Amino acid sequence: MTTLQAVWDALDTVPDPEIPVVSIRELGILRDVRDTSAGVEIIITPTYSGCPAMGQIEDDIRAALTQLEISARITTQLAPAWTTDWISAATKEKLRSYGIAPPHTTTPDSDKVIRFAARKSALDAVACPQCGSVNTTETSHFGSTACKALYKCLDCLEPFDYFKPY
Repeated sequence: MTTLQAVWDALDTVPDPEIPVVSIRELGILRDVRDTSAGVEIIITPTYSGCPAMGQIEDDIRAALTQLEISARITTQLAPAWTTDWISAATKEKLRSYGIAPPHTTTPDSDKVIRFAARKSALDAVACPQCGSVNTTETSHFGSTACKALYKCLDCLEPFDYFKPY
């Protein structure tokens, strides 16, 4: 019999298909592994509702579980919505090392239902993952994927993706 910990361990090896240096668990896409009366259930949440990688993520989960010789029901859960606050500091460092500027922490006020775009401040500056400069500019609100924006460093002149906070 396979333990839930063995399932978690197997799924720790499943990389995000768009950012292969981090796992779906590190990004917070893998939300839960449950033992139900019908068998194992895997709960995943997309980084945004139209994420085209979810089909690939499901396939990769099934492939990882075949090594344990188990099948599981995979459930996509949209609420609560995924947030970049679920990404750990260690994972943000992996993104930075890979060349993607990690997201800022959002931590919205719990009593506000609607958040309006805040004014940009020095704390919101996006640091270049190549040279560390905050002398950067957004060149496109959408980068290599819809969950990232395209930035350019005005010091080293390198373009880079910024993982947008949600």
